[in-house]
Amino acid sequence: MNHYFSYSSDWLEQHNALHTAREIWQQPDLWSALHLQLQRSQAQWQPFLQPLLDNQRLQIVLCGAGSSAFAGRALAPWLRQQTGRDVVAYGTTDIVANPHQYLDRTRPTLMVSFARSGNSPESIASVELADQLLPDCYHLMLVCNPDSQLANYAEGRDNVLAVMMPEGSNDQSFAMTSSFSCMLLSAALLLGPQPLNETREPLMRMVARCRELRETLQSQVKALANSGFRRYITLGGSCFTGLAEEASLKMLELTAGRIVTRYDSSLGLRHGPKFMVDNKTLVVLMFSSDSYARQYDVDLWHELKRDGLAQQMVGLSGEPYDATGVQTMHDDPNDLWLMFPYLLFVQMLAMETSLAQGLTPDNPCPTGEVNRVVKGVTIYRYSRTSVAASAAALQP
Repeated sequence: MNHYFSYSSDWLEQHNALHTAREIWQQPDLWSALHLQLQRSQAQWQPFLQPLLDNQRLQIVLCGAGSSAFAGRALAPWLRQQTGRDVVAYGTTDIVANPHQYLDRTRPTLMVSFARSGNSPESIASVELADQLLPDCYHLMLVCNPDSQLANYAEGRDNVLAVMMPEGSNDQSFAMTSSFSCMLLSAALLLGPQPLNETREPLMRMVARCRELRETLQSQVKALANSGFRRYITLGGSCFTGLAEEASLKMLELTAGRIVTRYDSSLGLRHGPKFMVDNKTLVVLMFSSDSYARQYDVDLWHELKRDGLAQQMVGLSGEPYDATGVQTMHDDPNDLWLMFPYLLFVQMLAMETSLAQGLTPDNPCPTGEVNRVVKGVTIYRYSRTSVAASAAALQP
């Protein structure tokens, strides 16, 4: 019988949590499989991507809806710093409603679409709008579902490359976990500064560490989940702000909104959101490995400790830090390799909190008001006439 964390498959199935637990647990194995898959398919993706990446005028637009958007927001700052390229991250939910505000007709564009189902209406519409409006547009589609509309869009088009994530990454649970991390990792490997073969050693060290963590973290996260917190604030700077946004959403989704959540940067919290911290609040602060950026994380950690307002505080760190409540997750000087163990922690915490609340993690909203794949979105045809009509409506 399979076990995930300390739970048997039978127990998880009875509590409608089997998919969630398995999909969180399997991630280190999928990351290793993904790297091998990209190595074997290098002859397919490299001739498409390399000429684009050699163009200094290229703008890279990372996009998706919901968690898929947060993958782009987490990765964009790291990619900008590491490659010197112009990398931006937008939600497809923003692009669809206001394409003229997000799509730059003057630049060659590589639109990178993150998509678990590949069938979200905004994701499909964003790709179609980009092809409609941009004279020099290319697409990299990172898709978990090979039978999706996005995957099919790539067929027969010279300006589109679809890269499938490893088998098993198309999460069946409500909340994205392994799909999120696989798409995040694949974009970093395909667009990052290092040749693929040079990333194997740091990736496998991270994978080994996460295999340890999935065995050892549960007692800590289970205690936190059962501690009675009612508010949850996730914090981090640069790429960890995007990761904090994803962590906040995971808790909100898996507790069906019972836990009030918020994310912010290490410096941003003081500008009003700090009012949210009270004696029912769990704060999770993600420390950067960058020595300059880390100073701001450390300052905020000590300030919140001095305030004494939070019920509990947890710090996630790469290098060891001698402070009560700070957990050493993975000692690596590159923030990219810290994102994945941090992600494992917050995913496990969200699942355990869902169970502690008596909910069903695989489907925390069985009444159907919120769906795994978004429904009910009307996509309107975009034309010059519609833009002119909107402008006219705004005139006094």
